[in-house]
Amino acid sequence: MNGKAAVFLGPGKGYQIEELPIPDPEPEGIVIKVTMAGVCGTDLHFWRGDSPVFVLMANQVGGHEMVGQVYKLGANISTDSLGRPLKEGDRVCYSYFYPCNRCYQCNKGEFTACPTKVIRQLPTISRFSGAYAEYYYLKPGGWVFKVPDELSDEVVAPVNCALSQVTYGLSVVGVKFGDTVVVQGLGGLGLNACAVAKEMGAEYVIGIDGIPARLEAAKQFGADLVIDMREHTTPEARFMQVLGLTGQRCADVVAELVGVPEAFVEGMQFVRSGGAMLEMGNISVGNAAAFDPAQLVVGSRRIYGVGTYDPWVIPEALDFLVRTRNKYPFDKIMSHKYKLEDINRAFEEAEWKAAGAEKSKITRAFIVP
Repeated sequence: MNGKAAVFLGPGKGYQIEELPIPDPEPEGIVIKVTMAGVCGTDLHFWRGDSPVFVLMANQVGGHEMVGQVYKLGANISTDSLGRPLKEGDRVCYSYFYPCNRCYQCNKGEFTACPTKVIRQLPTISRFSGAYAEYYYLKPGGWVFKVPDELSDEVVAPVNCALSQVTYGLSVVGVKFGDTVVVQGLGGLGLNACAVAKEMGAEYVIGIDGIPARLEAAKQFGADLVIDMREHTTPEARFMQVLGLTGQRCADVVAELVGVPEAFVEGMQFVRSGGAMLEMGNISVGNAAAFDPAQLVVGSRRIYGVGTYDPWVIPEALDFLVRTRNKYPFDKIMSHKYKLEDINRAFEEAEWKAAGAEKSKITRAFIVP
């Protein structure tokens, strides 16, 4: 049997739909039928070609943010990663990256620092290695967790990327009760970050963006205040806003979730003396911006770079959604749905950097195979 998949042709070339064979899983593998997938900011970086290394993704099935149902279990798989019984048809949330469990970092429990965790995403026995397809092959060693019945696919689809990323990042940076947190960029990661920071005890959450729908949504996700980049058009103007909103001391924690080097430089201006920067958005290797390291020394500031997350985060994120599902409109993060065959239109309309993009409408685009 075959299934459809959207194969990335390379930066600026878009996707084409291909038919690929559905694999028989290895004894420790799982074939998953994808029910919903998100267009993450990372996927837009690939789409644009923001880094020369992204050409390596050409001819691969795109996407990584997704949810699905067990289609076929490997012979040795009978439970999820928490030991709960797992059967065909169960809805599952799973990691899209694969720490090797054998390197120096993995042996120290630093799974997010595994040098090969992303390289190991590349296809082995199956080309179904991305979210934009009817099926996904979860390779041996991948973490998998059953999804609570209370949660819809619309709510769960961002868990294995946006929600788990910010949950882990804000934990690492150490958000404390009573902190002020600035969130730069109010897309999928940013909206989740507002809610997570608030539930971690932040007294004030300040969101920054220039897209009206995102600014409005942030208020529903726990942001106490928002700064509209259309009104405060320069870094200096935004700095004065943050300074005024924080009693002239700036923020305890700033989370950079935009993905452009200039946002990091600007965000460091928002960090109070003794505070911390969570850098998560800039994944495009080869881009740079001028930064004065004296800001770290003189102000005793810290920077935490975080990519991906540890295995405990996915089940914690699912529990978080169950507990707060009536408090925050998680189902509103997904603003637009597209068929797999319409994936190129989805990217064109989600592309907030492009002239003519539907900047006032798209919060998060989702692909439904």
